[in-house]
Amino acid sequence: MAKLTDFMISKVRVKMLELFFKNPGELYYVRQITRLIDEEINAVRRELDRMNQTGILSSEKRGNRLYYYLNKKYDFYSELLRLVAKSSGLGKAIKKKRKDIGNPKFVMFSSKFAQKRLRGRDEVDILLVGNIKLQQLEPLVKAEEKIRGHEINFTVMTVEEFDFRKARRDPFVNEILSGGRIMIIGDEDALVEKNPEV
Repeated sequence: MAKLTDFMISKVRVKMLELFFKNPGELYYVRQITRLIDEEINAVRRELDRMNQTGILSSEKRGNRLYYYLNKKYDFYSELLRLVAKSSGLGKAIKKKRKDIGNPKFVMFSSKFAQKRLRGRDEVDILLVGNIKLQQLEPLVKAEEKIRGHEINFTVMTVEEFDFRKARRDPFVNEILSGGRIMIIGDEDALVEKNPEV
């Protein structure tokens, strides 16, 4: 299974990226990061300096502490968010248990879900298309709900139902496809492509 360490040599940087991108709205100070990722303070300081210089992170002084946070204007912010969503948390769990949960053709997280932003009452966090075994999927979702502290709104459809509803321009499916998304499993172009009338 693909991991962030496939692309990055520094395991400290990988841990820091996971920490920041799993909690995109949070601010952290050096000793807090050191505790959370369980790494040496000098290695954390080195990576913070590099990530701050390259623009991945920004910093601000509050009282006697320097806090670091994600720079959402960084050129590769979206790409890094996608990498972290796929290689950690619920994305990693779904990919790891792919065969156990059935045969998913597509698994898509909404951008709001990946960024831990509040969604509208009727918005979908996760779309799964394929033959999905709910009894295998639900424990993974419940574990993530416990971490996040709120319910996750997910929708499961067979490939046939999804294709039919997409071809008929079903408002519910159109709403899901019109929002920002991160593909965990499957090809984004295939997910959104127009199909002939069913």
